[in-house]
Amino acid sequence: MRTRRSASSSSNSVSSSPLLKVTTNPSSATLVGHKPVLLHEVLQTLAIQTSDIVVDATLGGGGHAREIVKALDSSGTFVGLDADSAALERTRTALYAAPSAAMPKVHLVQSNFRKLEDVLQPLGIARIDKSLFDLGWSGFQLAAGRGFSFLADEPLLMTYADVITPTTLTAEIVVNTWAESSLADVIYGWGEERNAKRVAKAIVEAREQAPIKTSKQLADIVEGVVRRIGKTHPATRTFQALRIAVNDEFGAMKQGLNAAWRMTAKGGRIAVITLHSTEDREVKQVMKAWEKAGEARRLTKSPVVPTRDEIRENPRARSAKLRVVERI
Repeated sequence: MRTRRSASSSSNSVSSSPLLKVTTNPSSATLVGHKPVLLHEVLQTLAIQTSDIVVDATLGGGGHAREIVKALDSSGTFVGLDADSAALERTRTALYAAPSAAMPKVHLVQSNFRKLEDVLQPLGIARIDKSLFDLGWSGFQLAAGRGFSFLADEPLLMTYADVITPTTLTAEIVVNTWAESSLADVIYGWGEERNAKRVAKAIVEAREQAPIKTSKQLADIVEGVVRRIGKTHPATRTFQALRIAVNDEFGAMKQGLNAAWRMTAKGGRIAVITLHSTEDREVKQVMKAWEKAGEARRLTKSPVVPTRDEIRENPRARSAKLRVVERI
């Protein structure tokens, strides 16, 4: 996730070139426990050149950004986006803690990546060479207190937006107002939950007694009708589906990828990391469409997956898949 992917419309530049002008004194504690997924594979397949213009569309913990910036020199440009202001602070910390000998131009922008063209235009950037979309889930989001975790008792928000307004769509609105059939469709389609109809029915019955306000309430409802399989919590797929719906993650993904593709120079590359099969299928279809149009060459016909060593060191990486495409 890092989706990555909120309804926020902000695109104000948070920091710009040169990075050394950043005066905030960052805390190294911000990066504790953060391990970027498939880092070696991303750097290898993107094949970043020192003078490239590179976009990291989902900053997250800043781990990928830190290594990308190291691959650039003063002739290069790095643009990092995230809808979450905390992600920009983490990235600023990561870059400040390990500056390279010749820093590229750096722009950190709070914005949803679906607005990529609107972000790059005022920066005077018409073409990009490489871009990374890490759509995987972030541990930082689980700790955000926004109802993403089924193990906590938090307000049922599930939105990446920093500011909640009366028009902001939240999971509380979805589970308390959407029709039972719509809930079932979302939970089955985006969560691949085989018991979607039973879950939707249980949600509707529960909300008739009292509004569903917290993540714990929702998790308990799902756990009452879905049998636990192995270590996977019964509410995992339902929470995934609601998060995708609340943040329009698939819509944002397609808009963001197509925006990046329109701006990618000949020979440029786009790398995408996903953490669940539904998202991976969507990315595969987008890339196949570019290839069918004669515009692209898929460098990964089958997705690149983590090594056993990486999974052992970072269990969160076990479901990660990387796909890379090149403009021809």
